[in-house]
Amino acid sequence: MIKSLYIKNFALIDELDVRFEAGLNILTGQTGAGKSIILGALNMILGERADTDVIRRGTDKAIAEGIINAGPNEAIRKILDENEVEFREELILRREIRDSGSRAFINDTPVTITVLKQVGDYLVDLHGQHDHQLLLREENHRGMVDGFGTIAPYLEAYQEEYAAMKSLRKELKSLQKQEKELKEKLDLYQFQVQELEAAELEPGEEEEIEAEINLLDNAEELDQKAAEISELGSGDEASVITLLNTVKLHLEDMARIEPEFETYLDEISSARISIQEMIGFTERYRSDIEFNPQRLEQLRQRQNELNRLRKKYTRTIPELIDYLKTIREEVNIAENFDLEIEKLEQKVEKQSERLAQAAVDLHQKRQEVGEQLSQSIVDELQRLGIIHAQFGVRVDWLHTEKGWVAIDGRPVECTEHGCDDIRFFISTNKGEEPKPLAKIASGGEISRVMLALKSTLAKEQSLPVMIFDEIDTGISGEVSEKVGRTMRRLSGQCQIIAITHQPQIASQAHKHYKVLKREEEERTVTQITPLTTREHIEEVASLMSGEDITQAALKSAQELIEKNTFSN
Repeated sequence: MIKSLYIKNFALIDELDVRFEAGLNILTGQTGAGKSIILGALNMILGERADTDVIRRGTDKAIAEGIINAGPNEAIRKILDENEVEFREELILRREIRDSGSRAFINDTPVTITVLKQVGDYLVDLHGQHDHQLLLREENHRGMVDGFGTIAPYLEAYQEEYAAMKSLRKELKSLQKQEKELKEKLDLYQFQVQELEAAELEPGEEEEIEAEINLLDNAEELDQKAAEISELGSGDEASVITLLNTVKLHLEDMARIEPEFETYLDEISSARISIQEMIGFTERYRSDIEFNPQRLEQLRQRQNELNRLRKKYTRTIPELIDYLKTIREEVNIAENFDLEIEKLEQKVEKQSERLAQAAVDLHQKRQEVGEQLSQSIVDELQRLGIIHAQFGVRVDWLHTEKGWVAIDGRPVECTEHGCDDIRFFISTNKGEEPKPLAKIASGGEISRVMLALKSTLAKEQSLPVMIFDEIDTGISGEVSEKVGRTMRRLSGQCQIIAITHQPQIASQAHKHYKVLKREEEERTVTQITPLTTREHIEEVASLMSGEDITQAALKSAQELIEKNTFSN
């Protein structure tokens, strides 16, 4: 239950701190007094969208904080554990709205709005002023049915198979698209494979060719220079070796006289050896020099071919080698696509069988729950004054020309939420066949059907709190009294907070609050006041007769309160 709600600088609310009680809590007040503003602030701490326009003029932020007793709720515990928030049975939910954005807290720990809403969904079911209109849109009926009974495991099982089927179909579609694209390129790829394979490309070949061409191009010059070097080592008196030998002899004589020349003697000996080795290498190299114009021409042709391929494919030779490997694989895939597609189609077929079985299980469970729900709603509607009510939940297959699965030989459309078309049918008059609820129900009947749904929901889901914002739309008199009785009875299972203008509903409150608007220092503020027993009677009387409360109205109000108190 919601134990308290604190609001500050929110729209018309300067500062407000209200404590709610178990049972049926009724809020009344004139139109525009701010009742819905209070619920708006409550909505904010439950994770709903908040606009910066709610910040009261002249302040920097709006604050809403609620203390809610959730009990030992394992679903909430799991959410909080996953987000490293301490779990307590008594939760503190807080929201702050600034011009720069909003912040959310659970038990004083910052959380995302998403987490706040996940927790809020397990705490409070809030029925707004226009939410009963959801019943008029048949696309909402499925979600309402799925909120009851034990459908969740069946829906989860179906969605798992649906996700697998969706993934396989996406893979198959991608493969088929790839096949089409590859087949369009297959002739080109086959030609390119043939051309590049014929080229016999090798890593590093360009560098090797360039180096060999350089040698062949300069063979004559290399031979000439090598010959000149060889002549330096000839045996005549002018040879370099002869001169070095002469220098060596002179240095030996000088070193015997002056030891400092011994260093140069070592150097001249080393130079003589190095020059002899160099001359020997040059003579050997000269004998190996190749004069081969034919080989040179072959190398130039190969070089031109490699240049042509590089320009044609706008790739380097190493990149062309990698590209050849790639298009070989593409050609291989293209030539074997039929086999790959056939394998994947077999997987899709098997998955279709699993999806169909999950869809049948979900369909049957929805039918079962629909029957139970129909009876529960009929019972509630009869208590709410629709004596001859008939209500039905029809669960039909979504037949289509092209469907992912076949049920009883007919293709069925599959969506994330199942393969079912779910609609509510109702008859409120004796002897009339049920017809689509969206087409025949009046505003008052819609409100009562919604209350009947909410009553059944409370039994099934054990929500701690249910809030009704003017669910009495379109009803009055005796029907209002029955609606009030239903809410009071329902408040034995969960806390009810309701806004109403009907005295028959207000009279059944366990705790009555009045919302009023007043002016303070040239500003309008909204306040909420818990009423005493006497004030409760006066407020019910005011709802019956208007601002001028007569003794007769007071007496009628007291009688109405006593009647409803004792009858519940």
